[in-house]
Amino acid sequence: MRAAEDSSTHRLHPVQPREAGADALPGKNAQGDECRADDLNRVPGGAFAPVDLMSLLAAGGLVPLRLGGRTLLPIVQGGMGVGVSAHRLAGSVAALDGLGTISSVDLRRLHPDLMERTSRLAPGKAATLAAKEAINAANLEALEREIRAARVLAGGRGLLAINVMRAVSEYGPSVKLALECGIDAVVVGAGLPLDLPDMAQDHPNALLVPILSDARGVQLLVRKWMRKNRLPDAIVLENPRLAGGHLGAAKVEELHDPRFEFENVIPQVLAFLREAGIEREIPLIAAGGIRSHADIARVQALGASAVQLGTPFVATHECDASDAYKRVLTQARDEDLVEFISGAGLPARAVATHWLKSYLEVEPRLQEVAHVKPRCTLAFDCLIQCGLRDGRPGWGQFCIDTQLAAAVRGDEKRGLFFRGVGALPFGDRIVSVRELMERLLTPQTSASAPPVEPA
Repeated sequence: MRAAEDSSTHRLHPVQPREAGADALPGKNAQGDECRADDLNRVPGGAFAPVDLMSLLAAGGLVPLRLGGRTLLPIVQGGMGVGVSAHRLAGSVAALDGLGTISSVDLRRLHPDLMERTSRLAPGKAATLAAKEAINAANLEALEREIRAARVLAGGRGLLAINVMRAVSEYGPSVKLALECGIDAVVVGAGLPLDLPDMAQDHPNALLVPILSDARGVQLLVRKWMRKNRLPDAIVLENPRLAGGHLGAAKVEELHDPRFEFENVIPQVLAFLREAGIEREIPLIAAGGIRSHADIARVQALGASAVQLGTPFVATHECDASDAYKRVLTQARDEDLVEFISGAGLPARAVATHWLKSYLEVEPRLQEVAHVKPRCTLAFDCLIQCGLRDGRPGWGQFCIDTQLAAAVRGDEKRGLFFRGVGALPFGDRIVSVRELMERLLTPQTSASAPPVEPA
Protein backbone atom coordinates (compact mmCIF):
# COMPACT_ATOMS: atom_id res chain seq x y z
CA MET A 1 0.00 0.00 0.00
CA ARG A 2 1.24 3.45 -0.84
CA ALA A 3 2.06 5.54 2.21
CA ALA A 4 -0.37 8.17 0.97
CA GLU A 5 -3.19 5.65 1.23
CA ASP A 6 -2.51 4.63 4.81
CA SER A 7 -4.34 7.02 7.11
CA SER A 8 -4.52 4.70 10.10
CA THR A 9 -1.82 6.57 11.98
CA HIS A 10 -3.23 10.05 11.45
CA ARG A 11 -5.21 11.72 14.21
CA LEU A 12 -8.36 12.99 12.57
CA HIS A 13 -11.14 14.92 14.23
CA PRO A 14 -14.51 13.21 13.99
CA VAL A 15 -16.63 14.33 11.07
CA GLN A 16 -19.25 16.72 12.37
CA PRO A 17 -22.66 17.19 10.73
CA ARG A 18 -23.46 20.29 8.77
CA GLU A 19 -26.40 22.43 9.74
CA ALA A 20 -29.95 21.24 9.35
CA GLY A 21 -31.19 22.10 5.90
CA ALA A 22 -27.73 22.00 4.35
CA ASP A 23 -27.62 20.28 0.98
CA ALA A 24 -25.51 17.42 2.33
CA LEU A 25 -23.66 16.13 5.35
CA PRO A 26 -20.11 14.81 5.40
CA GLY A 27 -20.40 11.15 4.46
CA LYS A 28 -23.99 11.55 3.30
CA ASN A 29 -25.68 12.30 0.03
CA ALA A 30 -27.88 15.26 -0.88
CA GLN A 31 -30.91 13.61 0.71
CA GLY A 32 -29.08 13.08 4.00
CA ASP A 33 -28.90 9.30 3.53
CA GLU A 34 -25.74 7.40 4.34
CA CYS A 35 -23.55 7.46 1.23
CA ARG A 36 -21.69 4.33 0.13
CA ALA A 37 -18.98 4.27 -2.51
CA ASP A 38 -21.18 2.26 -4.90
CA ASP A 39 -23.93 4.88 -4.61
CA LEU A 40 -21.69 7.05 -6.78
CA ASN A 41 -22.33 4.67 -9.69
CA ARG A 42 -26.11 4.80 -9.37
CA VAL A 43 -27.82 6.14 -12.47
CA PRO A 44 -31.27 7.77 -12.79
CA GLY A 45 -34.02 5.28 -11.99
CA GLY A 46 -32.06 3.66 -9.18
CA ALA A 47 -30.22 1.05 -11.24
CA PHE A 48 -26.53 0.44 -10.75
CA ALA A 49 -24.14 1.00 -13.64
CA PRO A 50 -20.85 -0.87 -13.79
CA VAL A 51 -17.68 1.11 -13.21
CA ASP A 52 -16.53 0.83 -16.82
CA LEU A 53 -15.48 4.35 -17.70
CA MET A 54 -11.98 3.08 -18.49
CA SER A 55 -13.43 1.08 -21.39
CA LEU A 56 -14.59 4.34 -22.96
CA LEU A 57 -11.01 5.55 -23.37
CA ALA A 58 -9.89 3.17 -26.08
CA ALA A 59 -13.25 3.35 -27.82
CA GLY A 60 -12.96 7.11 -27.92
CA GLY A 61 -9.32 7.22 -28.94
CA LEU A 62 -8.14 8.66 -25.61
CA VAL A 63 -5.31 7.44 -23.40
CA PRO A 64 -5.35 7.13 -19.58
CA LEU A 65 -3.37 9.27 -17.18
CA ARG A 66 -0.62 7.37 -15.39
CA LEU A 67 0.20 9.13 -12.17
CA GLY A 68 1.59 7.98 -8.85
CA GLY A 69 1.74 4.37 -9.96
CA ARG A 70 -1.94 4.35 -10.88
CA THR A 71 -3.83 4.30 -14.14
CA LEU A 72 -6.54 6.97 -14.07
CA LEU A 73 -9.07 8.53 -16.33
CA PRO A 74 -7.45 11.59 -17.96
CA ILE A 75 -9.77 13.89 -16.00
CA VAL A 76 -8.72 16.08 -13.10
CA GLN A 77 -11.36 18.01 -11.18
CA GLY A 78 -9.98 21.45 -10.38
CA GLY A 79 -9.97 22.93 -6.90
CA MET A 80 -12.59 25.64 -6.30
CA GLY A 81 -13.01 27.70 -3.14
CA VAL A 82 -14.57 28.82 -0.90
CA GLY A 83 -16.24 25.46 -0.24
CA VAL A 84 -17.18 24.69 -3.86
CA SER A 85 -15.00 21.60 -4.19
CA ALA A 86 -14.86 19.80 -0.88
CA HIS A 87 -15.22 16.15 0.15
CA ARG A 88 -18.39 15.29 -1.72
CA LEU A 89 -17.22 16.41 -5.17
CA ALA A 90 -13.60 15.32 -4.78
CA GLY A 91 -14.54 11.92 -3.35
CA SER A 92 -17.10 11.31 -6.09
CA VAL A 93 -14.57 12.05 -8.85
CA ALA A 94 -11.93 9.83 -7.27
CA ALA A 95 -14.46 7.00 -6.85
CA LEU A 96 -14.79 6.93 -10.65
CA ASP A 97 -11.00 6.68 -11.14
CA GLY A 98 -10.39 10.39 -11.67
CA LEU A 99 -8.38 12.84 -9.62
CA GLY A 100 -10.65 14.72 -7.23
CA THR A 101 -9.50 17.93 -5.58
CA ILE A 102 -10.45 19.61 -2.30
CA SER A 103 -9.87 23.36 -2.17
CA SER A 104 -8.28 24.26 1.16
CA VAL A 105 -9.55 27.85 1.38
CA ASP A 106 -11.74 28.65 4.43
CA LEU A 107 -13.34 25.21 4.67
CA ARG A 108 -14.77 26.02 8.10
CA ARG A 109 -17.66 27.65 6.23
CA LEU A 110 -18.99 24.19 5.42
CA HIS A 111 -19.13 23.29 9.12
CA PRO A 112 -21.64 25.24 11.25
CA ASP A 113 -20.02 24.24 14.53
CA LEU A 114 -16.70 25.71 13.38
CA MET A 115 -18.41 28.87 12.14
CA GLU A 116 -20.12 29.26 15.50
CA ARG A 117 -16.81 28.80 17.26
CA THR A 118 -15.21 31.57 15.18
CA SER A 119 -18.12 33.96 14.67
CA ARG A 120 -17.38 36.52 17.37
CA LEU A 121 -14.75 39.16 16.73
CA ALA A 122 -14.06 41.35 19.75
CA PRO A 123 -12.29 44.73 19.51
CA GLY A 124 -8.64 45.18 20.41
CA LYS A 125 -5.33 43.84 19.14
CA ALA A 126 -5.19 40.86 21.52
CA ALA A 127 -8.73 39.79 20.66
CA THR A 128 -7.99 40.07 16.94
CA LEU A 129 -4.94 37.85 17.33
CA ALA A 130 -7.00 35.30 19.25
CA ALA A 131 -9.68 35.34 16.54
CA LYS A 132 -7.06 34.81 13.85
CA GLU A 133 -5.61 31.81 15.69
CA ALA A 134 -9.09 30.37 16.24
CA ILE A 135 -10.08 30.75 12.58
CA ASN A 136 -6.86 29.20 11.32
CA ALA A 137 -7.26 26.27 13.71
CA ALA A 138 -10.88 25.81 12.64
CA ASN A 139 -9.90 25.75 8.97
CA LEU A 140 -7.27 23.10 9.60
CA GLU A 141 -9.81 21.03 11.51
CA ALA A 142 -12.25 21.42 8.63
CA LEU A 143 -9.56 20.30 6.19
CA GLU A 144 -8.97 17.12 8.20
CA ARG A 145 -12.70 16.41 8.21
CA GLU A 146 -13.01 16.94 4.46
CA ILE A 147 -10.04 14.74 3.60
CA ARG A 148 -11.37 11.98 5.81
CA ALA A 149 -14.88 12.16 4.34
CA ALA A 150 -13.55 12.29 0.77
CA ARG A 151 -11.47 9.19 1.38
CA VAL A 152 -14.58 7.32 2.53
CA LEU A 153 -16.45 8.30 -0.62
CA ALA A 154 -13.51 7.43 -2.89
CA GLY A 155 -13.44 3.90 -1.55
CA GLY A 156 -9.77 3.44 -2.41
CA ARG A 157 -10.21 4.38 -6.06
CA GLY A 158 -8.61 7.21 -8.02
CA LEU A 159 -6.54 9.88 -6.31
CA LEU A 160 -7.38 12.70 -3.90
CA ALA A 161 -5.65 16.06 -3.99
CA ILE A 162 -5.69 19.29 -2.05
CA ASN A 163 -5.45 22.59 -3.92
CA VAL A 164 -3.69 25.37 -2.00
CA MET A 165 -3.13 28.87 -3.32
CA ARG A 166 0.47 29.99 -2.86
CA ALA A 167 -0.94 33.45 -2.14
CA VAL A 168 -2.81 32.45 1.04
CA SER A 169 -1.31 32.99 4.48
CA GLU A 170 -1.99 29.43 5.63
CA TYR A 171 -0.34 27.87 2.59
CA GLY A 172 2.36 26.18 4.68
CA PRO A 173 0.17 24.83 7.50
CA SER A 174 -2.45 23.61 5.01
CA VAL A 175 0.12 21.70 2.95
CA LYS A 176 1.71 20.25 6.10
CA LEU A 177 -1.59 19.04 7.52
CA ALA A 178 -2.78 17.56 4.23
CA LEU A 179 0.47 15.62 3.89
CA GLU A 180 0.16 14.36 7.47
CA CYS A 181 -3.39 13.23 6.66
CA GLY A 182 -2.05 11.14 3.78
CA ILE A 183 -3.39 13.20 0.88
CA ASP A 184 -2.33 11.69 -2.44
CA ALA A 185 -1.41 14.95 -4.18
CA VAL A 186 -0.78 18.62 -3.43
CA VAL A 187 -1.72 21.03 -6.22
CA VAL A 188 -0.52 24.64 -5.91
CA GLY A 189 -1.40 27.67 -8.03
CA ALA A 190 -1.60 31.46 -7.65
CA GLY A 191 2.15 31.79 -7.34
CA LEU A 192 5.33 29.76 -7.79
CA PRO A 193 5.60 27.03 -5.11
CA LEU A 194 9.40 26.93 -5.16
CA ASP A 195 9.44 25.71 -1.56
CA LEU A 196 7.00 22.83 -2.00
CA PRO A 197 9.71 20.12 -2.28
CA ASP A 198 11.15 21.25 1.06
CA MET A 199 7.74 21.06 2.72
CA ALA A 200 7.11 17.56 1.35
CA GLN A 201 10.54 16.03 1.91
CA ASP A 202 9.22 13.78 4.70
CA HIS A 203 6.43 12.56 2.40
CA PRO A 204 8.21 11.14 -0.66
CA ASN A 205 5.11 9.34 -1.92
CA ALA A 206 3.00 12.51 -2.06
CA LEU A 207 2.51 13.84 -5.58
CA LEU A 208 3.48 17.50 -6.10
CA VAL A 209 1.66 19.33 -8.90
CA PRO A 210 2.22 23.02 -9.66
CA ILE A 211 -0.21 25.08 -11.77
CA LEU A 212 1.56 27.25 -14.35
CA SER A 213 0.58 29.00 -17.56
CA ASP A 214 3.61 29.43 -19.81
CA ALA A 215 6.85 27.67 -20.72
CA ARG A 216 9.00 30.27 -18.99
CA GLY A 217 7.35 29.59 -15.64
CA VAL A 218 7.74 25.84 -16.12
CA GLN A 219 11.45 26.17 -16.89
CA LEU A 220 12.05 28.33 -13.82
CA LEU A 221 10.20 26.02 -11.44
CA VAL A 222 11.61 22.76 -12.79
CA ARG A 223 15.19 24.02 -12.64
CA LYS A 224 14.70 25.25 -9.06
CA TRP A 225 13.15 21.94 -8.03
CA MET A 226 15.90 19.91 -9.72
CA ARG A 227 18.41 21.59 -7.43
CA LYS A 228 16.38 20.14 -4.58
CA ASN A 229 16.49 16.67 -6.20
CA ARG A 230 12.78 16.74 -6.89
CA LEU A 231 10.67 16.90 -10.05
CA PRO A 232 6.99 17.79 -10.33
CA ASP A 233 4.90 14.65 -10.54
CA ALA A 234 2.71 16.47 -13.06
CA ILE A 235 2.26 20.05 -14.24
CA VAL A 236 -1.08 21.76 -14.85
CA LEU A 237 -0.87 24.18 -17.79
CA GLU A 238 -3.76 26.61 -17.34
CA ASN A 239 -4.84 28.87 -20.20
CA PRO A 240 -5.86 32.21 -18.62
CA ARG A 241 -7.89 33.15 -21.70
CA LEU A 242 -10.32 30.36 -20.88
CA ALA A 243 -10.07 29.45 -17.18
CA GLY A 244 -12.18 30.80 -14.35
CA GLY A 245 -11.17 32.22 -10.99
CA HIS A 246 -7.66 33.51 -10.40
CA LEU A 247 -5.60 33.43 -13.58
CA GLY A 248 -1.93 32.90 -14.37
CA ALA A 249 -1.08 36.22 -15.96
CA ALA A 250 0.42 39.37 -14.47
CA LYS A 251 -2.21 41.73 -15.91
CA VAL A 252 -5.69 41.55 -17.38
CA GLU A 253 -4.26 42.83 -20.67
CA GLU A 254 -2.10 39.70 -20.93
CA LEU A 255 -4.89 37.16 -20.63
CA HIS A 256 -5.15 36.74 -24.39
CA ASP A 257 -1.40 36.48 -25.02
CA PRO A 258 -0.71 33.71 -27.61
CA ARG A 259 2.01 32.21 -25.39
CA PHE A 260 -0.71 30.72 -23.19
CA GLU A 261 -2.50 28.87 -26.00
CA PHE A 262 -2.27 25.08 -25.74
CA GLU A 263 -0.97 24.87 -29.31
CA ASN A 264 2.03 26.93 -28.17
CA VAL A 265 2.68 26.15 -24.53
CA ILE A 266 2.33 22.35 -24.63
CA PRO A 267 4.93 21.80 -27.42
CA GLN A 268 7.23 24.39 -25.83
CA VAL A 269 7.11 22.70 -22.42
CA LEU A 270 7.58 19.26 -23.96
CA ALA A 271 10.62 20.53 -25.88
CA PHE A 272 12.14 21.84 -22.63
CA LEU A 273 11.43 18.59 -20.77
CA ARG A 274 12.88 16.60 -23.67
CA GLU A 275 16.04 18.69 -23.67
CA ALA A 276 16.35 18.15 -19.91
CA GLY A 277 15.89 14.40 -20.38
CA ILE A 278 12.74 14.23 -18.26
CA GLU A 279 9.94 14.31 -20.84
CA ARG A 280 8.59 10.89 -19.83
CA GLU A 281 8.60 11.70 -16.13
CA ILE A 282 6.24 14.67 -15.97
CA PRO A 283 2.74 14.39 -17.46
CA LEU A 284 1.14 17.65 -18.56
CA ILE A 285 -2.47 18.47 -17.66
CA ALA A 286 -4.25 21.07 -19.81
CA ALA A 287 -6.71 23.34 -17.99
CA GLY A 288 -9.09 26.03 -19.19
CA GLY A 289 -12.11 25.80 -21.48
CA ILE A 290 -12.20 21.97 -21.60
CA ARG A 291 -15.81 21.00 -22.29
CA SER A 292 -15.88 17.90 -24.51
CA HIS A 293 -14.27 14.70 -25.72
CA ALA A 294 -13.00 16.65 -28.73
CA ASP A 295 -11.20 19.08 -26.40
CA ILE A 296 -9.50 16.21 -24.56
CA ALA A 297 -8.51 14.53 -27.83
CA ARG A 298 -7.09 17.82 -29.13
CA VAL A 299 -4.80 18.46 -26.16
CA GLN A 300 -3.73 14.81 -25.99
CA ALA A 301 -2.75 15.06 -29.65
CA LEU A 302 -0.60 18.05 -28.69
CA GLY A 303 1.16 15.95 -26.04
CA ALA A 304 -0.86 16.55 -22.86
CA SER A 305 -1.69 13.51 -20.75
CA ALA A 306 -4.92 14.76 -19.17
CA VAL A 307 -7.22 17.72 -18.66
CA GLN A 308 -8.40 19.69 -15.65
CA LEU A 309 -11.92 21.07 -15.42
CA GLY A 310 -13.56 23.25 -12.80
CA THR A 311 -16.79 24.93 -13.96
CA PRO A 312 -18.36 21.79 -15.52
CA PHE A 313 -18.02 19.99 -12.19
CA VAL A 314 -19.97 22.76 -10.47
CA ALA A 315 -22.95 21.67 -12.56
CA THR A 316 -23.15 18.31 -10.79
CA HIS A 317 -25.32 17.09 -7.95
CA GLU A 318 -22.23 16.15 -5.95
CA CYS A 319 -20.68 19.63 -6.02
CA ASP A 320 -20.47 20.96 -2.47
CA ALA A 321 -21.88 24.42 -3.33
CA SER A 322 -25.54 25.38 -2.99
CA ASP A 323 -28.06 24.83 -5.77
CA ALA A 324 -28.34 28.61 -6.14
CA TYR A 325 -24.60 28.83 -6.78
CA LYS A 326 -24.86 26.13 -9.43
CA ARG A 327 -27.78 27.93 -11.06
CA VAL A 328 -25.82 31.18 -11.43
CA LEU A 329 -22.93 29.41 -13.15
CA THR A 330 -25.03 27.19 -15.42
CA GLN A 331 -27.23 30.06 -16.59
CA ALA A 332 -24.30 32.40 -17.31
CA ARG A 333 -23.01 32.75 -20.86
CA ASP A 334 -19.65 34.00 -22.09
CA GLU A 335 -21.03 37.50 -22.59
CA ASP A 336 -21.94 37.55 -18.88
CA LEU A 337 -18.32 37.10 -17.77
CA VAL A 338 -15.95 39.91 -16.79
CA GLU A 339 -12.22 40.09 -16.11
CA PHE A 340 -10.78 42.20 -13.29
CA ILE A 341 -8.07 42.32 -10.63
CA SER A 342 -9.00 40.53 -7.42
CA GLY A 343 -8.08 41.38 -3.86
CA ALA A 344 -5.17 38.95 -4.25
CA GLY A 345 -3.69 41.19 -6.95
CA LEU A 346 -4.29 38.59 -9.67
CA PRO A 347 -6.43 38.79 -12.80
CA ALA A 348 -9.68 36.89 -12.35
CA ARG A 349 -12.77 35.92 -14.34
CA ALA A 350 -16.27 35.74 -12.89
CA VAL A 351 -19.96 36.16 -13.66
CA ALA A 352 -21.06 39.80 -13.79
CA THR A 353 -23.56 39.53 -10.95
CA HIS A 354 -25.23 42.45 -9.21
CA TRP A 355 -22.43 42.76 -6.67
CA LEU A 356 -19.57 42.54 -9.16
CA LYS A 357 -21.10 45.08 -11.54
CA SER A 358 -21.73 47.46 -8.65
CA TYR A 359 -18.17 47.01 -7.39
CA LEU A 360 -16.58 47.62 -10.77
CA GLU A 361 -18.59 50.83 -11.15
CA VAL A 362 -17.17 52.28 -7.94
CA GLU A 363 -13.72 50.68 -8.11
CA PRO A 364 -11.98 53.82 -9.47
CA ARG A 365 -13.17 55.81 -6.46
CA LEU A 366 -12.19 53.02 -4.06
CA GLN A 367 -8.73 52.97 -5.59
CA GLU A 368 -8.36 56.69 -4.95
CA VAL A 369 -8.95 56.27 -1.22
CA ALA A 370 -7.16 52.91 -0.75
CA HIS A 371 -5.09 52.88 2.41
CA VAL A 372 -3.63 50.47 4.93
CA LYS A 373 -6.28 49.19 7.34
CA PRO A 374 -5.62 48.54 11.04
CA ARG A 375 -6.66 44.90 10.61
CA CYS A 376 -8.18 42.40 8.18
CA THR A 377 -11.95 42.68 7.82
CA LEU A 378 -12.32 39.09 8.97
CA ALA A 379 -9.30 39.09 11.32
CA PHE A 380 -7.56 36.01 9.94
CA ASP A 381 -5.57 37.62 7.09
CA CYS A 382 -6.43 34.94 4.52
CA LEU A 383 -4.01 36.44 1.97
CA ILE A 384 -0.30 37.10 2.37
CA GLN A 385 -0.89 40.36 0.51
CA CYS A 386 -4.38 41.84 0.31
CA GLY A 387 -5.45 44.80 -1.78
CA LEU A 388 -8.10 45.92 0.71
CA ARG A 389 -6.19 45.38 3.96
CA ASP A 390 -2.85 46.65 2.66
CA GLY A 391 -4.26 49.50 0.57
CA ARG A 392 -2.38 48.31 -2.50
CA PRO A 393 -3.05 50.50 -5.56
CA GLY A 394 -4.39 48.63 -8.57
CA TRP A 395 -5.43 45.61 -6.52
CA GLY A 396 -9.05 44.70 -5.77
CA GLN A 397 -10.57 46.76 -2.96
CA PHE A 398 -12.88 44.14 -1.49
CA CYS A 399 -12.70 41.21 0.92
CA ILE A 400 -12.45 38.24 -1.39
CA ASP A 401 -13.26 35.68 1.30
CA THR A 402 -16.51 37.47 2.20
CA GLN A 403 -17.64 37.65 -1.42
CA LEU A 404 -16.71 34.05 -2.27
CA ALA A 405 -18.45 32.79 0.86
CA ALA A 406 -21.60 34.70 -0.10
CA ALA A 407 -21.45 33.12 -3.54
CA VAL A 408 -21.19 29.54 -2.33
CA ARG A 409 -24.38 30.19 -0.32
CA GLY A 410 -26.00 31.36 -3.56
CA ASP A 411 -26.27 35.04 -2.56
CA GLU A 412 -26.24 36.67 -6.00
CA LYS A 413 -26.55 40.17 -4.53
CA ARG A 414 -23.31 39.86 -2.53
CA GLY A 415 -21.40 36.96 -4.04
CA LEU A 416 -18.40 36.65 -6.35
CA PHE A 417 -19.05 33.74 -8.73
CA PHE A 418 -15.91 32.56 -10.51
CA ARG A 419 -16.56 30.86 -13.87
CA GLY A 420 -14.58 29.73 -16.89
CA VAL A 421 -15.29 30.42 -20.56
CA GLY A 422 -17.44 28.10 -22.67
CA ALA A 423 -20.86 26.48 -22.81
CA LEU A 424 -21.25 23.61 -20.35
CA PRO A 425 -21.57 20.02 -21.64
CA PHE A 426 -25.23 19.76 -20.52
CA GLY A 427 -26.23 23.39 -20.94
CA ASP A 428 -28.00 24.60 -17.80
CA ARG A 429 -28.79 21.09 -16.54
CA ILE A 430 -27.38 19.72 -13.29
CA VAL A 431 -26.21 16.12 -13.74
CA SER A 432 -24.23 13.53 -11.80
CA VAL A 433 -20.45 13.38 -11.79
CA ARG A 434 -20.69 10.05 -13.59
CA GLU A 435 -22.87 11.51 -16.36
CA LEU A 436 -20.43 14.37 -16.85
CA MET A 437 -17.41 12.08 -17.02
CA GLU A 438 -19.17 9.74 -19.43
CA ARG A 439 -19.98 12.68 -21.67
CA LEU A 440 -16.38 13.90 -21.60
CA LEU A 441 -15.07 10.46 -22.53
CA THR A 442 -17.56 9.80 -25.33
CA PRO A 443 -17.25 11.28 -28.84
CA GLN A 444 -20.30 13.35 -29.66
CA THR A 445 -21.88 13.51 -33.09
CA SER A 446 -24.53 15.95 -34.20
CA ALA A 447 -27.02 13.09 -34.03
CA SER A 448 -26.05 11.87 -30.55
CA ALA A 449 -25.46 15.16 -28.77
CA PRO A 450 -28.51 16.81 -27.21
CA PRO A 451 -29.03 20.47 -28.08
CA VAL A 452 -27.03 22.86 -25.93
CA GLU A 453 -27.47 26.60 -25.91
CA PRO A 454 -24.52 28.41 -27.47
CA ALA A 455 -22.21 30.29 -25.13
